[in-house]
Amino acid sequence: MGGEPAGRLDAWFAARGWTPAPFQRETWGHYLAGRDGLLHAPTGSGKTLAVWGGPLLSALAAPPPPRRRGPRRLRALWITPLKALAQDTAHALRAPLRPLGLDWEIGIRTGDASTRERRRARESRFDALVTTPESLSLLLSHADAAPMLAGLEAVVVDEWHALMATKRGVLLELALARLRALAPDLRIWGLSATLGNLDEARRALLPHAPDAPLVHAVAPRETAIETLLPPQDARFPWAGHLGLKQLPQVLQRLLAVRTSLLFTNTRSQAELWHQALAAVWPEAPETLALHHGSLDTGLRHAIEDALRAGRLRCVVATSSLDLGVDFPDVDQVLQVGSPRGIARLLQRAGRAGHRPGEAGRIVCVPTHLLELLEFAAARHALATGRIEARPPLRLSLDVLAQHLATLALGGGFDAEAAWAEVRGTHAFADLRREHWDAVLDFLVQGGAALSSYPEFARVRRGDDGRYVMTDRRQALRHRLSIGTIVGDGSVQVRYLRGGALGAVEEAFVARLRPGARFAFAGRTLEFVRLKDMTAYVRRVEGARGAAVRWMGARMPLSSELGAELRHVVAGGEADAPEVRAVRSLLDLQARISALPGTDDLLVESLVVRGERQLFLYPFAGRDVHEGLAALLATRWSRLAPNTIGFAVNDYGLVLALARPMPVDETVLAALLSPDGLLEDLRASLDLGELARRRFREIARVAGLLPPSLPGRAPPGLRTLQASAGLIFDVLRRHDPGHVLLAQAEREVYEAQLDLPRLHATLADLRARRWLLRTPRGLSPLGFPLWAERMRGNLSNEDWRTRMARAAARLEARWAREEARPRRRGSGSRPR
Repeated sequence: MGGEPAGRLDAWFAARGWTPAPFQRETWGHYLAGRDGLLHAPTGSGKTLAVWGGPLLSALAAPPPPRRRGPRRLRALWITPLKALAQDTAHALRAPLRPLGLDWEIGIRTGDASTRERRRARESRFDALVTTPESLSLLLSHADAAPMLAGLEAVVVDEWHALMATKRGVLLELALARLRALAPDLRIWGLSATLGNLDEARRALLPHAPDAPLVHAVAPRETAIETLLPPQDARFPWAGHLGLKQLPQVLQRLLAVRTSLLFTNTRSQAELWHQALAAVWPEAPETLALHHGSLDTGLRHAIEDALRAGRLRCVVATSSLDLGVDFPDVDQVLQVGSPRGIARLLQRAGRAGHRPGEAGRIVCVPTHLLELLEFAAARHALATGRIEARPPLRLSLDVLAQHLATLALGGGFDAEAAWAEVRGTHAFADLRREHWDAVLDFLVQGGAALSSYPEFARVRRGDDGRYVMTDRRQALRHRLSIGTIVGDGSVQVRYLRGGALGAVEEAFVARLRPGARFAFAGRTLEFVRLKDMTAYVRRVEGARGAAVRWMGARMPLSSELGAELRHVVAGGEADAPEVRAVRSLLDLQARISALPGTDDLLVESLVVRGERQLFLYPFAGRDVHEGLAALLATRWSRLAPNTIGFAVNDYGLVLALARPMPVDETVLAALLSPDGLLEDLRASLDLGELARRRFREIARVAGLLPPSLPGRAPPGLRTLQASAGLIFDVLRRHDPGHVLLAQAEREVYEAQLDLPRLHATLADLRARRWLLRTPRGLSPLGFPLWAERMRGNLSNEDWRTRMARAAARLEARWAREEARPRRRGSGSRPR
């Protein structure tokens, strides 16, 4: 790495008091040798300069171009998964340019970019461009972009681990294949945090380079987990809470340091925590802020700038601040509630002391007692190097349809050349010819059943055999539809006189009446009216309102953290402070019922309020438990006519029988058999309805449903549902083999029900030792499940009030139980 360019870069490092790390020099060397690669680096290790240094050194070694004011040659693309990261990334990329004498312009082309920035990007006014997967696809939809992209030397995919297991990652894989075809000498580098499947991540990003280097940065930062234990004399909830009982302790921690990030798992929880902190905040109100993805872009950028400038003491945030943004002055990170995954906790811990060589530290704030065990499990997982894998998606034909429409609009494509290009990606390496032909037919006429409707004929085959999109209305509609992020219809929130605050879901606004108050963007707002998909509000001082609720906010427990939790419940990590804090509860569980070992399945059978209930504790996560509960309910009802209800949480599931039935090992063996899983799932769930719901998302990605047009209100959620449902019914009746119908059913099995994991869970449960217990009443593990089951019961009392009263009665019963002699359970079955 000797020579003048390297010396100039070393001098720039030295001027800032730094020395290039060995992994940075290794990455530069691979880049200068013309190689692609994947850099595995923890947050705060200097990974940006590791991949940016290669293009800089390459430019320094080349003859300097003349200074120019007109079009430039686009040399590099930097792909970021979040629009919120673009500003900070561009700032980091610009930092070394002037000191090194490079006359480069760095631009931003994302959905948040100004009109001027977008126009300059189209006019080739930048040497490097920071963009997102969606904006890259939008760029490819313009025929005049191909010459500009043909001069690319480098593409950097930041935070690849956050993209690879999503349809956004599939869209990016296809776009990268197009870029490689336009610029054959292109070098692609990915940045990834810790994953359980790094080799697979490299193959997904770089399928064309099987021997691409996987560069490891410094050893993973040491991560210290501290849990904010509830006071011993405090009555702490068991389940379903927000953690606000910890508010005094949290406030004390926040005021003890200069700057903190307080992470929550959902936007609603972030709004409520910000509201609670604001009510007791002893300092200037502007030193406390809220940040999440539904806030207006201007508000988010203002908060990020204030955090960098040191004007904020605390930001309450969601995953919107998980990635990439460099905040070197954050002293402390707090996590409210279980992160539900090891990788997520590791990522958030890295936001504190975000500098190379410094340890990560996170303070965990439990929202209920059993959550303490999850924090102990996460600490043990980090100590043993256990972390989740993120399998990349395959054969997402809706994304393929969108990409091919983009190519048709961006100058057209030859089917055979595009076939080879698409098959060169990891996502479509196994694409069969009949599926390819079906996607082309879908683009040309919508499929057989829709061929009579001109609006579904988006692409035509020209006389030269190339597929093109020439209709201006279809072109506008497609560009407005680019992307794979599909959610419920959103409504903008604006002041009656003033700026925008962000967006909420249509379903939430539909329940509001004029005068209703709600908390959003760190303010209490009064709803005035809804017009043109905009909710107009006014601010209300000194009042409180219900927090906005978003759908789809649940985070299931990961398989890896669930396995670690079984280890902790079985007696592992007995000296951990969290385990000591709930030792009396665990002892009570063992006394009333049993504590399952790592190779045990605890099954409790008891009568609660005259209803026979069966509790099982696989610790496999909410998503798996939902499919498992529906499956077991169907199988049990076959043994004898019955009505069976169920409820689930991350630890287990409960089946409630209207008519009592005995439970023994024979019954369990029939319930837990992996045989006939697919057929029983078909009987236990309305797969048609599940596929119908899935179809709406697939149809939007594939371009089958209308986007919002400029100057018009976007189609509402109910309109989209009705349109998707009508098309779904038409296709099922007249074209049951339609490519998108088949994908909807496949996604129900693979993504929603997670059929492979459900099958593996059944096999695992069959192999465990079964502990059958018949406790006199609810156990500590069973109470949260019973409470979840009672949510739907009719009452004019608040659910939390009823559960608090039930918990008090149960605690009194447990106190009496402690005075009884230890009772043996009904038996266990060795496996």
